[in-house]
Amino acid sequence: MTFDTGIALQAGELGARVARLATTDAAGRPYLVPVCFVASGEHIYIALDAKPKSVAPTRLKRVRNILANPYVSFLLDTYSEDWSRLSYVQVSGTAALAEPGSAHHTAAIPLLRDKYPQYLTMPIETEPVIVITATSAHRWQSAPNGESRAVDRVDLDFAALARGRHVVRRFKPDPVPRELVEATIEAARWAPSPHGAQPWRFVVLTQPALKERLSDAMSAEWRRNLEMDGGDREATEARARASHARIVNTPVVVIPCLYLADLQVYPDRQRQEAEVTMAIQSLGAAIQNMLLSAYSLGLDTGWMCAPLFCPEVVASALDLADGLIPHALIQMGWGSVDPPRRPHKPASELIVRYE
Repeated sequence: MTFDTGIALQAGELGARVARLATTDAAGRPYLVPVCFVASGEHIYIALDAKPKSVAPTRLKRVRNILANPYVSFLLDTYSEDWSRLSYVQVSGTAALAEPGSAHHTAAIPLLRDKYPQYLTMPIETEPVIVITATSAHRWQSAPNGESRAVDRVDLDFAALARGRHVVRRFKPDPVPRELVEATIEAARWAPSPHGAQPWRFVVLTQPALKERLSDAMSAEWRRNLEMDGGDREATEARARASHARIVNTPVVVIPCLYLADLQVYPDRQRQEAEVTMAIQSLGAAIQNMLLSAYSLGLDTGWMCAPLFCPEVVASALDLADGLIPHALIQMGWGSVDPPRRPHKPASELIVRYE
C-alpha cells in the first residue's frame, strides 16, 4: 500500500525540523539517528549533508544498513510538559539511495534547500539522497482529558477503509486540529470532476455561534416542512431538537457547496443540465474522498443532506458568497457513540448485468 505522506504527516509536522530514522544491519542490530527531512507525495527525502562527520557520507552507518536491509522506520514526535499535547507519527517503509541525476534526487534537492536554509551553502547535490517510500503509518495523540488514543488508520488497505467508514451522529467535544480537517479537504480536491473544473467549495464551521445560527435557521425551515407533511407536533419538535443538537454538538461542521461558475456553458438546455449533473456527481465523489480520508486519520463523520432542502436558508444564515450552493452538511470529530451498521446489499445483488 502506498499513500500520500504529505497527508500522513500533517501540516504542522511537515514543518518540523528533525525526526528519527531507525535502520537495522544485516544481522538485525538496530541503529537510530536524528535526521533532517522533507516529505513529498509518498516519499520522505533525507540528505547526506556536510555536517561534521568522521566518515564519508556513503560510509555512514545508516547508509550501510539501508544497503543491507532496506526496511526502515521514521518517527516524528512532539513532546510537551503539558502531557495532553503529546503526539507522534511513525512511518514504516523501504529506503534506497537516489544518486545525483536521478528523478528522486532532482526532486529532493530544491525541496530540502527550501526547508533548510543551511543547505543553500552545502554541496548536497553531489551526494546521494535517502529516499523512503512509505508503506504504512501510525499516528498517536494524547486527548485533552489526558487519555491516549490512536488517531489514524492509514495502514488499512482501501477495502478495509471503505467497509469501516460509517455514519456517526454523536461526537466527543474534543476540538479537531485544523491540519486534520485540511487533510480531508486535500483528499477531496483529487476527486474526478467535469473538465477538471472542481466545481465545489467547502465551508468549515468550528465556532459555536456559527453552528448555532445555522442550526436555528435550518430547524425553522425543517419544522415548516414537517408540518406540511401533517406530522404530529410533538414528534416534529423532538426531531427538530435532535437535529439541532447534532449540529451544535459536533466539533467540526463542513458544508460542501456546488460552485457552477467554472463549468462550460452550452446554448442548449439538455447539455447544460448534463453539465450540472456531472458537477453534482463529482461533488459526491469529493465528499466520499473526504469521508474516507477522515476515517483513515481516526476521525468519524456523518453525512446530512438537510441543506439540499433549504440551500437558500443555509446560504443566508452563513452569509455565503453568490454562487455557492450548499448541498450537504458533514459532521466531523471523534465519535462518542458508535451506532449499529445498517445492512448492505451484497455485490451480487447490486450487479444487474455483467457480460
